[in-house]
Amino acid sequence: MEKHGRKIAFLMFPFGTPAASAYLTMNHTSRFAIFAIIGLFALPLVSGQSLEFREAPEAFLPGIVDSNSPALWRNGRLQIYTSGGTPAVSFADGPEGPFETRSVGLDPDAHLPMWIESVWQDEDGTVFAWYHHERVGVCPGTRLTTPMIGALISTDGGLSFRDLGIVISSGEPVNCFAENGYFANGHGDFTVVFDRAAGYFYFFFGAYAGQDGEQGVATARMAYADRFYPVGAVRKYYAGEWNEPALGGRVSPIFPAVVGWDQAATDSFWGPSVHWNTYLNKWVMLLNHACCQPDWPQDGIYISFGDDLSSPDTWSAPVQIIPSGDWYPQILGAEPGETDSVAGQTVRFYTHGRSNLYIVFHLEGEDTQDPEAPPPPEDPEQPPPPEDPEQPPPPEDPGQPPPPQNPNQPPPPHPPDDPGGSAHSIPPPAGEANAAPARPGQRLRRRS
Repeated sequence: MEKHGRKIAFLMFPFGTPAASAYLTMNHTSRFAIFAIIGLFALPLVSGQSLEFREAPEAFLPGIVDSNSPALWRNGRLQIYTSGGTPAVSFADGPEGPFETRSVGLDPDAHLPMWIESVWQDEDGTVFAWYHHERVGVCPGTRLTTPMIGALISTDGGLSFRDLGIVISSGEPVNCFAENGYFANGHGDFTVVFDRAAGYFYFFFGAYAGQDGEQGVATARMAYADRFYPVGAVRKYYAGEWNEPALGGRVSPIFPAVVGWDQAATDSFWGPSVHWNTYLNKWVMLLNHACCQPDWPQDGIYISFGDDLSSPDTWSAPVQIIPSGDWYPQILGAEPGETDSVAGQTVRFYTHGRSNLYIVFHLEGEDTQDPEAPPPPEDPEQPPPPEDPEQPPPPEDPGQPPPPQNPNQPPPPHPPDDPGGSAHSIPPPAGEANAAPARPGQRLRRRS
């Protein structure tokens, strides 16, 4: 009954209701008190799905956490990238650590400050990464910046990267009168995932400029075959088509802003974190929600589900699962080989690099007893190394994506050493960057 932490009071609230909001802000004693009053019951989150939170041993991502923190598995070890304007990479036997951390080499380093927010590892070990970059000094006398998204490649296992250039940017003029407190326009705060069936990398990002109806959370995609030469190869989704150039083109957001980022009372989702859930056979998106004053106060953490990345309008309406809270919600799979972009029924839930909860997903009609999963290590400071997962055979042509099995079916789970996690040959940097873990409430980069 406690394979992945103690159940917190009851199975599931209909998330987004006042009862759920009150429950999730209570301490453990109060939670069990309300359990005695309300009792156990289970309701679907959306269309046959639900989730529950369970207590987890407290864990922190290594280094400075100021964005999505992507991960991959390499040689049986977990590899996590964290960023606070300069990226670092950390290694451990599992999500609980202990971690060894070092700085990431960059050639050139013209796009600092930089936050690595997604990574992908090819069958031959080549690592691709995508970063959020902010152009500073665009509005003298203010802290306003303009974000954009770039691409990296590594041939040394992700220790160092070569910058391939900017691949997504806004075509809107800089707005030095923007009142959100941080951005004068731009696209950033994103996730990249690979849809094996379709053969595309999909980008989900914040669109912080444009006319009404063009701000919010937007999407773009790039063919797998273009990953080595991505500049000019990415296309934004606009007006029902994938034909808009990603450098300067327009967008049709998946989740449009209610009040745009040029206003002081911005009301918008941002910072999507997306993973393929092998248990649900669905894509899962976690979202921040800024409302309704400058400096991006967190109005809650939301969740959405998708079946087909090529049809952005099929994402479910976001539902609040936690009121208020910290920025940068994301997950890490609880099993060896799972990452921030592919995971199963039970996942570790993080905000701003801190985790003390598991999320357990459920399907309608499922027995909601604890899922089959190994228990957390007895000593969370020193987890045992995972067994080497079985290595799948490489594709016949490693330069091309695997052929789609069914174009209408979401992709199968990623193989353990090719997790499609979020991610450069340059000499390794001298020394190591052993930064202290982020703590709740820590504010960095643009929102500091």
